[in-house]
Amino acid sequence: MIIRSLMFTIPVTFLLAACLDAEEKKPAMETRETAPAEPEEKVVKTDAEWREALTSEQYRILRQAGTERPHGAVYKEFKKQGEGSYHCAGCGALLFSSGEKFDSGCGWPSFYDPAKARNVKIKTDLSLGMKRVEVLCAVCDGHLGHVFEGEGFDTPTDKRYCINGVGLVFVPAGEKPVK
Repeated sequence: MIIRSLMFTIPVTFLLAACLDAEEKKPAMETRETAPAEPEEKVVKTDAEWREALTSEQYRILRQAGTERPHGAVYKEFKKQGEGSYHCAGCGALLFSSGEKFDSGCGWPSFYDPAKARNVKIKTDLSLGMKRVEVLCAVCDGHLGHVFEGEGFDTPTDKRYCINGVGLVFVPAGEKPVK
């Protein structure tokens, strides 16, 4: 009985591990040669549509307010990116530009100001037993991260928009939106 159980369990375990490994090898922060089309109105999808459109990690962060690990591959990629813009991975809305990006050393992409304030909104977050300010995409309500003030960074706003990189799509400077 134990041998039969193991004969089933071992192959299933390897299959699941292979699927998880394949998921982790997908690029976390996408880089596109052309910008995604800028949405003209609020983007609303069912939970099933979001699950279909996003990777499992993007879904966990954008739709379930998750957080990626600090100093990961996404952060290393972010640090290497040059001039360009950062769009919402959920809907394509322009959120930040490389002109406001800075290295805060926190392990997540950091910006001192949103590129288009109309596409970024904030709300009070009382989760985890503390008061924080959550940053959301104003177009699709995707969770992006949190904003912190008064940390002493030498930036024009003294704000740090601490953003999950998997929720962003980087578009190199000079590229036009695809309609």
